Amino acid sequence: MKKTAAIIGAGPAGLSAAEVLAEAGIDVTLYERMASPARKFLMAGRGGLNLTHSEDFSRVLTRYGAAAERLKPFLDAFGPQDVRDWCAGLGQETFVGSSGRVFPGAMKASPLLRAWLRRLDALGVKIRLRHDFRGFQERAALFETPEGPRRVETDVIVLALGGASWPRLGADGSWVAPLAEAGLPSSPLHPANSGLLIGWSKYFAEKFEGQPLKNIALRCGSRVVRGEAMVTRRGLEGGAVYALSGDLRDQLARDGETGISIDLRPDVPTETLAHKLAWPRGKQSQSNFIRKAAGLSPLAITLMRECGPLPETPEGLAERIKALPLRVTGVAGLERAISTAGGVIWDALDDKLMAKSFPGLFVAGEMLDWEAPTGGYLLTACFATGRAAGRAAAAFATKGES
Repeated sequence: MKKTAAIIGAGPAGLSAAEVLAEAGIDVTLYERMASPARKFLMAGRGGLNLTHSEDFSRVLTRYGAAAERLKPFLDAFGPQDVRDWCAGLGQETFVGSSGRVFPGAMKASPLLRAWLRRLDALGVKIRLRHDFRGFQERAALFETPEGPRRVETDVIVLALGGASWPRLGADGSWVAPLAEAGLPSSPLHPANSGLLIGWSKYFAEKFEGQPLKNIALRCGSRVVRGEAMVTRRGLEGGAVYALSGDLRDQLARDGETGISIDLRPDVPTETLAHKLAWPRGKQSQSNFIRKAAGLSPLAITLMRECGPLPETPEGLAERIKALPLRVTGVAGLERAISTAGGVIWDALDDKLMAKSFPGLFVAGEMLDWEAPTGGYLLTACFATGRAAGRAAAAFATKGES
């Protein structure tokens, strides 16, 4: 009799597990709480789907911080180049952008997802939508559906329910309690790759909300990140901000306060700026003079004033431009974070991602206790752990068969 598998969660990790299991000859049914699969995946692709990164693999591993060694076997088996080859196999060629990030040629998630779903359909994978996972009864998965409660028994189960960021797209972390009851404890879920909360003045927030600070460098302690930041009504967002948000989140939790400094002209030495700012101002206003002499936008100049009166000396102005201090009062919540830190603790799983307390139950994707910056690292690890869980589940289901 054909072995059966239930995949719970139809995001990248769940779809990856379903593909591998179906290719191994397992009868796969994929359960998803929303009305359509992979909603967050589609959202991520609206501005250009960053699938993975082209940098050296040893560098890629460092992006996963404390979880790097745990994730390494799965990334060894399905790493950045494998992601690109897999996309090509679906008829979706990829290219490397100027930042080293890898994108599909269409720059969208929808063509890739459609091709992926067609492959899964050809493999016989069944998708059941509007199935909200509620926990376990003995070894069976329990769901709430529009038709009422449902109990599903299968040979193996792969959980790929996502983290808790952007909950309106389907992943809200509600799995933490039922998994704890099944002997799978989790570390607390926190926002990762999130915006920063800063106490702007009313004038600044209303005038500059939605405007970008381009070509800047953000510093937090010894870490410096180049890039852009977008002013929001409550603070800052953007790639450079997200890269530091984990450090700032942890500092706030530990110390109750933290901050960053912004270099508004990272390519210009302090001495050069001071020299230009020492030129005669004439009849120009201070703002107009700084704009021309230092090459700053009105946004940047007003931001300098958010930190207090502008220094009178050229040296003081140059130092403010090169290290503008901002007090960070918090990080944006999970409802706006790109990803989630925390999750099912590694010690509750074996090296094949199977629960030690629940043989035949596997966990993959953002449910696991890891985090990574944006840049394709998040999706790469979701693909890799989903496939690893799928392979291990297939081996467990067919164990002992001739």
